[in-house]
Amino acid sequence: MNLVDKQLVQRRRKKRLFSNRIMRQIFFSASVFGIVVLAVLLYRIFREGLPYLDIDFLTSFASRFPEEAGIKAAITGSVWLMAVTAPVSVVLGVGTAIYLEEYAKENMFTRFIRMNISNLAGVPSVVFGLLGLTVFVRLMEMGRSIIAGGFTMSLLILPIIVVASQEAIRAIPNSQYEASYAMGATKWQTIRRVVLPAALPGILTGGILALSRAIGETAPLLMIGALSFIAYLPENIWSGFTVLPIQIFNWTARPQEEFHLVASTGIIILLFILLLMNSVAVLIRHKFSKRY
Repeated sequence: MNLVDKQLVQRRRKKRLFSNRIMRQIFFSASVFGIVVLAVLLYRIFREGLPYLDIDFLTSFASRFPEEAGIKAAITGSVWLMAVTAPVSVVLGVGTAIYLEEYAKENMFTRFIRMNISNLAGVPSVVFGLLGLTVFVRLMEMGRSIIAGGFTMSLLILPIIVVASQEAIRAIPNSQYEASYAMGATKWQTIRRVVLPAALPGILTGGILALSRAIGETAPLLMIGALSFIAYLPENIWSGFTVLPIQIFNWTARPQEEFHLVASTGIIILLFILLLMNSVAVLIRHKFSKRY
């Protein structure tokens, strides 16, 4: 290599190093900007909401007076909604993933279904609200009830659970299948005793993260007619209901400044629930990853 070639290589190397430094600074600045915005937002929420956070706030119903407003009905409604959404979405999502990965033949129709399931994960939530309003509320005459809201939210998070379960099943080595078949196990015995236990961390993690999204959604429930002001507890799955995001939205829509502070307290409760659910997902993955 002559001198000219060496100089050319050095210039290219310096140019690449300079470009790497520039891109590193850009990505670092973007990360810092996001963290700073999040920190400012959390600081404002906790500064405004902590003074209203007490036992009375958790055990009182919504009120026209901010000093008497509580979030009891919203928390109970969210629990009822998740009690319907969780089993429906998990059973249907995991079952669909098992069928697509273990039983369905590889053809154009199967690939079309997989592609559409992946695309549904990016559909705006208000579209699922319109679907729930048309199918569950009107066509099936479920009314503006908890079960209609639970089925609607199940449709919303179903693609996420299906995709997460598929990825967890695909990650299982073929050697585990071969060892199970070599011992004389049938296909269903292999799925039940080998595939599902090994894929359980990914399935549970994806399911909990999907439920975390469902508990924070507002648009689909507003579309099916969930109440924004409620002063009673649901008695069964056919009762009217409200949830935390809708109650917070109702408070922020009020012109009084005190209701905005109460909304900050509701946001703190919602953030705590989401953090708890995400922490459970991390602990489950950590626990089962050591076992399998």
